[in-house]
Amino acid sequence: MSEETDKFLVDVIYALPSQQKVIQIKVEPGTTFIDAVKQSKMVELFPEIDLEKVKLGTFSRLVKHNEELNPGQRIEIYRPLIADPKDVRRRRAEKAKEEGRANKVTGAKVS
Repeated sequence: MSEETDKFLVDVIYALPSQQKVIQIKVEPGTTFIDAVKQSKMVELFPEIDLEKVKLGTFSRLVKHNEELNPGQRIEIYRPLIADPKDVRRRRAEKAKEEGRANKVTGAKVS
């Protein structure tokens, strides 16, 4: 088999609230997730991506930068969270108690 036929296609995906970009690249067996991101040149389009700290995944599962890609996988580039989900939930519960929509002691929904 030639080297060209061993290569396979993967999608590199990055999404912002207002836009998303999908770049399809051809990689060789043994290519790591971070190498594929570099090969896609996604950072040229979105310079805010820090290749040292960025979290990567495939189908909503976190992966390590040096994990090897398999045919059929895609690379998802995750943005940092802008708010801690636990803090958001806590503030929402406190607001519900203040507004009388939740019991002040148990936090249960008021009928």
